[in-house]
Amino acid sequence: MKELKAEDPETLRAAGVIDLPLLQRYVNFWFSSCLDLFGADQSSNAAGYFATGLKGRPDEAKFDDHDCTGTVEVIEVPDGDGGVTTMEVPTRNAMNEITRNLYVGDCQRGMDRWNKTIAEAGFEFRLTLPSTRFRREIGSWADVSTDVRGEIISDEVFERRLGEFMPTAEDRAFVMSLMKPVTEPGKMAGWIAAPRRGIHGQPMDFEYVKLH
Repeated sequence: MKELKAEDPETLRAAGVIDLPLLQRYVNFWFSSCLDLFGADQSSNAAGYFATGLKGRPDEAKFDDHDCTGTVEVIEVPDGDGGVTTMEVPTRNAMNEITRNLYVGDCQRGMDRWNKTIAEAGFEFRLTLPSTRFRREIGSWADVSTDVRGEIISDEVFERRLGEFMPTAEDRAFVMSLMKPVTEPGKMAGWIAAPRRGIHGQPMDFEYVKLH
């Protein structure tokens, strides 16, 4: 983008560059796809697994309370009338949600680093994580249509705006068109950022693999 002195998607794509709005749509897709892997926000299974020591939080040792009985977590849930309310859930039952929120915080730190790089390059665009309510299929927010900010919208509006939120067929075709293999030592495929140095300090053109 700096070399081309451009940031509009049309110019960048013509040069084989992934534009930042497209990157944002992929962030929306992959981040929202990952959230359901943690399980439901209210889970008796999670409570049982935690109680038997089969499930814990990341870096469990840093927490003071490893019993988590007699405490509650406050989580946001749909109110059934197009709005949002809160409810108290026993901490053990909310263990999936606690772990998910820690993951979100870790992702946000990565997003901050990316945005710092973008800002240092002289561009004002900022990547953001979508709301944890967005595109959920498990838990309290399952099948509740929201925009990327977590605002509840109708199913019809969600479908109409899907190309704004998520990679389109055209987006995916463009990304696939960039996937051309490069096997020459010292050269990088167009979708891979060149490292600062080779593995174990080797020169960039070191022939790690000999192709016959």
